[in-house]
Amino acid sequence: MGLPPELEKVVAHEGQEMGPHQETKLADLGTNSGKKEVKIGTGMTAPIREELIALLKDYQDIFAWSYQDMPGLSSDIVQHKLTLNLECSLVKQKLRRMKAETSMKIKEEVKKQFDAGFLAIARYLE
Repeated sequence: MGLPPELEKVVAHEGQEMGPHQETKLADLGTNSGKKEVKIGTGMTAPIREELIALLKDYQDIFAWSYQDMPGLSSDIVQHKLTLNLECSLVKQKLRRMKAETSMKIKEEVKKQFDAGFLAIARYLE
């Protein structure tokens, strides 16, 4: 008893790295209020791409462009906790180095999330 053909394709590609389905291009939907960029696939014709960009510009107010745009987000859905077993001793992991540019981007993103109240410092026993 074999797998259905659609599942056989999935299993055959298991473990392979997946990339984007197609190339993308940045489109700025912003006006004077600032930059609002989205990625749009390049696999469509220019007139269709222009229609899509116009549609997204018309409805840009329904997207959350920053953390401040999501004040009613329920913490029941997005809250992350690390539950620790008090019987196990804690192990400090070695420092992982990364490019300075990547490190700065992460710091900026974390600062935005702290400022918006999305992150809080957890206090654990040491």
